[in-house]
Amino acid sequence: MNEPWKALEQKVRPDFRKSVVFGIIALAGLVVGTRLGNIDAPELRERLIAWGSALVVAVSGIIATRTASREVHRVALARGGDAAATPLRLLVQLAGYLITVFVVCDLVGIGLRNLLVGGAVTGVILGLAAQPVLSNLFAGLVLLFARPYVPGQQVRVFSGAIGGPHYGTIVSAGLLYTVLDTADGPLNIPNSALLASAVGPFDGDPPEDSATTPPGPDEDDAAAAVATAAALAEVTDETGRKPNGD
Repeated sequence: MNEPWKALEQKVRPDFRKSVVFGIIALAGLVVGTRLGNIDAPELRERLIAWGSALVVAVSGIIATRTASREVHRVALARGGDAAATPLRLLVQLAGYLITVFVVCDLVGIGLRNLLVGGAVTGVILGLAAQPVLSNLFAGLVLLFARPYVPGQQVRVFSGAIGGPHYGTIVSAGLLYTVLDTADGPLNIPNSALLASAVGPFDGDPPEDSATTPPGPDEDDAAAAVATAAALAEVTDETGRKPNGD
């Protein structure tokens, strides 16, 4: 009976367990402070409950954020390397600290309505200005959790937007770019373009015709065909005009 629980306990890391426990404690503190506490109440008991709940939420929120960021860093490091793990850890920390600050300010009666309205307008403006960056960021998160490749794996990339096919080894998988080590050198591929591409594993040496150099002979043949068609059109026009001239 205890074997499944032991196996689950071995798979679940201590940081993950701590983040869940302290997250539940912070949520309980929020519920107690909202239902039983009031910072502006005339009774001392309600004010003490509000301040105590705010303190519990602050401490538990900080601990839960730090442990969750460490767990996310561990998972991302195994899947995408340090280039994706470090920025993702910072994002988790920033989001956790902001949520904790907003909740604590709400419990102690600090009005954040004007700040939130101004932040929403600023967020819309920044979102429109940083749309390409955000598209690469969200595509990087999708690729990180979908895990179609890992650093050190040989892959081939088929994409019309970035040309190809590209053959190489994944060096790092960041939140904005993925570095592919090809025969022509490192290639930084935007994650938004890579998310819309066909990616698959590849073993062995890439084919010789997979180089990304522009094809010269084909362009010469196309130019020759256009010149020949133009010459035939001129000859046809001259032949058609001779009877009219006579």
